[in-house]
Amino acid sequence: MVDSSPLASNGQTSNSTLASRVKKACNGLALQDIEKVRSLTAVLESGAQELQNEPARKLIGADQTLWADLRRLWKDLARSKSTFWDNDEDEEADGSLDTQSRYARALSQAVSKFTRNLVAGVPENQARAYENEPEIRRLLHYYTSWVAMEDPESIITARLLTQALSNIVTSNQNLVAALWETYLSLPEDQVVLIRLLASPDVRTLLTTLIFILNCIHGSRKRTKLLAKSTIGARICVALLDDMLKLFEEEEESEGGKAFNVGYAIFTRLIEEGTVPDLYKKFTMADEIITPHQTTLLKLVDSYLQSIQLDISTTPEADVLQTHVSLGPFLAKRFFTLSNYAQTAMKRALGNSKSSSPSSPPKPSPSGASSSSGAREIPAELDVMLPKVCEALVLATQCVTTIALEAEEQQGKQFQQGSIGTLSNMKDFFIDVRYSSQGLVENLVGFSILFLPRIYHGKAAQNPAPKQETPNVDPTGFLYVKRDLVRLLGVLAHESRPVQDRTRNAGGIPVVMNLCVIDERNPFLREHALFTLHNLLKKNAENQAVVDAIRPMGDFSGESGELQDRFSALKV
Repeated sequence: MVDSSPLASNGQTSNSTLASRVKKACNGLALQDIEKVRSLTAVLESGAQELQNEPARKLIGADQTLWADLRRLWKDLARSKSTFWDNDEDEEADGSLDTQSRYARALSQAVSKFTRNLVAGVPENQARAYENEPEIRRLLHYYTSWVAMEDPESIITARLLTQALSNIVTSNQNLVAALWETYLSLPEDQVVLIRLLASPDVRTLLTTLIFILNCIHGSRKRTKLLAKSTIGARICVALLDDMLKLFEEEEESEGGKAFNVGYAIFTRLIEEGTVPDLYKKFTMADEIITPHQTTLLKLVDSYLQSIQLDISTTPEADVLQTHVSLGPFLAKRFFTLSNYAQTAMKRALGNSKSSSPSSPPKPSPSGASSSSGAREIPAELDVMLPKVCEALVLATQCVTTIALEAEEQQGKQFQQGSIGTLSNMKDFFIDVRYSSQGLVENLVGFSILFLPRIYHGKAAQNPAPKQETPNVDPTGFLYVKRDLVRLLGVLAHESRPVQDRTRNAGGIPVVMNLCVIDERNPFLREHALFTLHNLLKKNAENQAVVDAIRPMGDFSGESGELQDRFSALKV
């Protein structure tokens, strides 16, 4: 029963008697005594309601006998797990928990609520309650087992235990540091955070994500530990799995809120420069790209675009500092993925040609592959190629966003601590080299010529797969040509070196061939025209290359090839 006595004249409530009620209910408690368990559960449930304001929490927290009673209770609950919870006798014939176990679970919920409310925002109470962390963790380990998570009441118990644990350490730097270091050094099978992140219950996920965010908030050390430690990386893998699962949730739903909290966690990781460490830890042997690496690139891409949109509220120097920290990582990813894709495609084309030596397939003038005598997806095509192209698109979009922002901020001076001014990242990408090859040359050399375009309004027809043909997903090639030519255009803007390097690499005819409509690359023609404009502007040598090709006519029909609109680009 809830005590509804009025406030005393000194502002103290009947909470001053709550400790004695708890002590009385705990006296002689045995978890096998169902009546005593029911009585104590009722006292704790009502007591949790009385702890809604800070003065009440401070008042009862000052009673040392209460903490001794709670300590014994947490120990008894954790110890009972090894007696009747682990025995087969705790299940009825239908697999449900027996009466004794159900009441013990109800008591676990009640003491979790009581502790959660008692410690909220009161450092002294948090410090006293932290002594119970090992027992809370042990109970969490049990209630997040595969069998327990099949039971709705056990899921609720796990969520309440998590809330109690979160409130015990939140905003208490000493406690959260101790807990975080402990949890990230445990054996993997004992890390309850990983088990909680696998919960089928969205509310439990939300509670757990808030708990993790509170643990790393305001601490570079704890954030970096999450990325660099082995257990931290496993937690991040579980986080990425949850982000994919929650992506389609409505914004105002519990799932949408959980996604936003998860995104905030990865924002902290990105801003602390941990992306390269995480990406490396997600590597798998003999895999050029893994699903978790791709998801991480998606989050980085989303983050870069979001801070570009919110630059009015984000200090520009902070934005550029993040760009500087990500630049080398993204450049290396681009080269690695692009070179792999080029090698795989050239190998596939070589195999396709060798199968018909008398009539090898030739690219059309617009850059599309001939449809006669050649398979659209050769049998020898690397099955990883679509995934590589998907990741390449993400890396390209990230580089483009950073280069655009660098151009926007060009000429401004931002101090990077005592090191000096921040470097211009567009210049970095123009100058960066990988195995003696520059990014511009790699863009031009990428085998986008070999990717067939899809005419607007016509369905993409894939050949009937043969038994030996790998299952290659053509959607992995979406946006590749568009984003690569867009990046080249951004780098070429007001840059004579990029203009000349593109010409020397044979890139101008490549860009001209991309001035077409392609359903897999929306706005490809517009981006190609933009790039061609930037390549020709005030560059007579590049304009001469276009003049030598001497296009005739106009845009032709539905395929939209550019024939005679180059003169307007020579500005």
